[in-house]
Amino acid sequence: MDGFLNINKPSGWTSHDVVARLRSILKIKKVGHTGTLDPAATGVLPICLGKATKLSQLLTETDKQYRAVMRLGITTDTQDATGRILNRRDGSGLSERQIRDVLVLFTGDIQQVPPMYSAVKVAGEPLYKAARAGRVVERDARKVRIYRLELIGRDENDVTLDVVCSKGTYIRSLCADIGERLGVGAHLFHLIRLRSGPFRIEHAVTIEEAESLVQEGRIRERVLPAAQVFQDFPSVSVTHQGARQLLHGTPIGILSVGRQPKDFKTGQAVLVYNASGDLIALAKVRIGPPEGPDLATDRGQEVFALDKVLASVKEP
Repeated sequence: MDGFLNINKPSGWTSHDVVARLRSILKIKKVGHTGTLDPAATGVLPICLGKATKLSQLLTETDKQYRAVMRLGITTDTQDATGRILNRRDGSGLSERQIRDVLVLFTGDIQQVPPMYSAVKVAGEPLYKAARAGRVVERDARKVRIYRLELIGRDENDVTLDVVCSKGTYIRSLCADIGERLGVGAHLFHLIRLRSGPFRIEHAVTIEEAESLVQEGRIRERVLPAAQVFQDFPSVSVTHQGARQLLHGTPIGILSVGRQPKDFKTGQAVLVYNASGDLIALAKVRIGPPEGPDLATDRGQEVFALDKVLASVKEP
């Protein structure tokens, strides 16, 4: 069973809880997720099965969409509703216009400091362990991108936001930073992930539904093959001989590639398909001077080569 399962994670479960439960339900060892979702949050959690676990890194790079409820006037030590209240202020006097004006400031590329209650490691230690021990660790700000940040509803101090963002964005920190900019403080009260890359919540299944599908012998109907999930990802096809060479660790050049690659750069990751159309590997591109007869080219001194297999998803 190789592919991806789109799970609607329930509140109170960690991403690891979901993986462990599915490993038990499906009776397979290779099960993984593509990036954690906070225990209190619900929504899309893409799960990798079998050899597809080798491609999980591609999904961690994709953008995400969330529906978030930001509660104004209350700050917490975890920046969400599970934490200890640090401060209370009155946010009732803020107008929607004031809120929208501040949201604009958080759209585009922004600097974000990871929250103390997170899995980010500093000097090899997860921040949440330091936080639980009562220590505050100095953290460097990281650049993230907010593609869309819209106010879509308000009920007194609860502001509902639609957020589309890059990988690595903490919605908790975003709400806390917005609250500080508004002058009243805020925390993340509720969060649903609506989309993670190509996976959408309307196509997700719950843990209970997945278990029922297994019992009915129909779970494969909901397992998406990697070729479908990554249909828009850069790819090349190679000859059967080229596939054997590549999967045995030998770089291959343009003569082994079935169709002319375009607009690729050195170091770029591409999906590799064999002549039968099977997805066989994730490989790294190298463009430069030829280094041997196998990398011969009719493009002068510039050669296109698949230089390194980052992940093999099919045996040679």
